[in-house]
Amino acid sequence: MNIANSASVSAAVSSASNATSGSVGDAASLLVLRKALDVQQSGAAALLAALPQAPALATEGNLGRNLNTYA
Repeated sequence: MNIANSASVSAAVSSASNATSGSVGDAASLLVLRKALDVQQSGAAALLAALPQAPALATEGNLGRNLNTYA
């Protein structure tokens, strides 16, 4: 999953790179970045959970034991 195009991530990265080291803005930028990454992670996990499971291979009979195809 490419998160580089996300507006919240790019805004957080740009503000984190522009802040002075050790400032409150730096800490806030890192918190925003972490939150944006957590949101992206939960969205990706939800998409992966929504994928249908592949059908099981046939275990008996003449069809579907050696080559199992489905559309």
